[in-house]
Amino acid sequence: MYKSLHVIASMLAWLLAAFFLFGAYGNAFISEENAAAYAAWGYPDWFHYVTAILELAAGLLLVRAISRPYGAALGALVMAAASLTTLLNADYDHAVAPGIVLFVSLAVLALSLAARRLSR
Repeated sequence: MYKSLHVIASMLAWLLAAFFLFGAYGNAFISEENAAAYAAWGYPDWFHYVTAILELAAGLLLVRAISRPYGAALGALVMAAASLTTLLNADYDHAVAPGIVLFVSLAVLALSLAARRLSR
């Protein structure tokens, strides 16, 4: 049971890490379209750098099993903020992806904590 739980958590965590690392890159070197979205949501010009740093941290923490719960929790917080931002601004086209990633982040968090408990 522990082995399969660990494998599932690891696979999901690596996919999630890739998402956050690509997202960090995309927010560090932001496109004009995404810059316009940040402005429309009321964020200052520099806020995409904050998002990039948080996504980079989440992605890096997700890579190792020991830090995975922290990365999943941080990723969930970032995606909760993104979901809330898009929903409050009625930008429903952009709300789906953060909602899905929030769900996956919470799943990785739960699986990682369960795997950690079972390994004791």
